[in-house]
Amino acid sequence: MGKSQTGQALERLREMVFSGDLPPDSNHYEADLADQLGMSRTPVREAALTMQAQGLVEVQPRRGVRILPISSEDMADIYDVLCELESLAAQRAAEIGYAKEDLQVAQDCIDEMDAALSKQDRNLWAKADDRFHTELVRLGGNKRVVEVVARYSDQVRRARMMTLPLRPLPVKSNEDHRAVLCAIERGDAQQAKDVHRAHRVEARTLLTNLIREFGLRRL
Repeated sequence: MGKSQTGQALERLREMVFSGDLPPDSNHYEADLADQLGMSRTPVREAALTMQAQGLVEVQPRRGVRILPISSEDMADIYDVLCELESLAAQRAAEIGYAKEDLQVAQDCIDEMDAALSKQDRNLWAKADDRFHTELVRLGGNKRVVEVVARYSDQVRRARMMTLPLRPLPVKSNEDHRAVLCAIERGDAQQAKDVHRAHRVEARTLLTNLIREFGLRRL
């Protein structure tokens, strides 16, 4: 079955937000968005309400949809949450005692990131990196952690996509991923937790500094 009209509207609006076609702090009437997408207003409004719950937009009565700005303060707060929860997931994954084959998806993500870096393709790297973090949280085995992390993933993804061209090639990030996965495979819970926390703290610092330096809330 194909996607519903609302599902199609959600996918396309998210792409427009992530690409910057709908810039941060801009306002758009639902009717205008519907015309752009070639749809009626109902699926556009439903999609906008979903994106509001994801922290990407604000639906304003009689004023349409406002694309929320990217704030370094918001990103710092979100990364504080992700740092603790993902580090806990890494720790729990190591404690579970997975077999090597259980970790193949995570390994495949790292291999894809390595291949992307060899081509200096930051977009492919970012997609594989997203999948690695999603898989890491899943391996932690805590459904509540999965739910909370998923709640913030789109906000982080948008900020990262906008800052990706400005950051150095993320070679160190791949090294961190390999170290975390090796610690999980050998059952070293403390090492897995510590390495991943340091990785997320470094990512937090880099991202928030770029947002502050380049004023991405207004780009």
